[in-house]
Amino acid sequence: MKLKVGILGASGYVGSELVRLLLLHPKAQIVYLGSKNNIGENFNKLYPNLNLDLIFEDDNLDKLDRKIDVLFTATPHEFSAKFLNQNLLSKMKIIDLSADFRLKNPKDYEKWYHFTHTNLELLNSAVYGLCELYEEKIKKANFIANPGCYTTCSILSLYPLVKEKIIELDSIIIDAKSGVSGAGRSAKLDNLFCEVNENFKAYGVCTHRHTPEIEEQLSLAAGQKIILQFTPHLVPMQRGILATSYAKLKRNLEEQELRKIYEKYYKNKEFIRLLPPQLLPQTRWVKNTNFVDINFSIDERTNRVIVISALDNLIKGAAGQAVQNMNLMFDFDENEGLKFLANI
Repeated sequence: MKLKVGILGASGYVGSELVRLLLLHPKAQIVYLGSKNNIGENFNKLYPNLNLDLIFEDDNLDKLDRKIDVLFTATPHEFSAKFLNQNLLSKMKIIDLSADFRLKNPKDYEKWYHFTHTNLELLNSAVYGLCELYEEKIKKANFIANPGCYTTCSILSLYPLVKEKIIELDSIIIDAKSGVSGAGRSAKLDNLFCEVNENFKAYGVCTHRHTPEIEEQLSLAAGQKIILQFTPHLVPMQRGILATSYAKLKRNLEEQELRKIYEKYYKNKEFIRLLPPQLLPQTRWVKNTNFVDINFSIDERTNRVIVISALDNLIKGAAGQAVQNMNLMFDFDENEGLKFLANI
């Protein structure tokens, strides 16, 4: 018997990527597609390449006449905070791909997302779905807050350094780049071809919404509050994240010793590839995969460690991680439906 799967927000880039991955999943069957802007249309009209003959329905799941085992919500920020409730959670497991339940402090939503979060019961119960760090909690969870793309790349890059207390916590700087699909499918002037092509720019300087998410998770690892510098950039490519992180070392450290620290945390992780010495991550190596590639260098002259990481923002940064979470929640192999993705 296959899992009955629903996807709310299935018309967007992340939603369509979920469809593609779940069509490949041997233990899942898509039975519901929800979209605010495409109600009544056939999914094939928007994405004929995926060959899924289903009609977009509205978001009234209380009136749905079929069972759903797990619901993915790939919706804009603030929607899930108002839409999701305990009644829905009593009927199905939910994996939310928006940012609405990633942060534990509701005040952070006022500062960074500019809305007042009133769904505090669900906010407190949500499990942060970074699979490599919270696998056991995810396995027992009914409700997952799926991490962001920049955050997944940045947190996994820095987690061993923070956990082992080998860097100065107030020295962390993250310089990250993203493909244009990270901004979503809705029409925006800044994302038009003529604005993006042959261009490279920073945005959200000092104000990007992924900053508190990175700080919160690394603070949990450190056991103390971390404030860091995060600057994102837009690159004229469709997909991919490349993050370069800098931090001051507390003591002299050989690269071989640092490699053993990273292996301690990631050696047996299905989707983290710690690259060989001197081989630095590139976005093309992770495109269309659920992998995170990580490597580092130590600059003896400045006593800094530089960590470079890459992932596909639509897969490991969104839809692939959501499927990975589903696999853990339903006791499937962690790589089910994710192991045959083409690296092209």
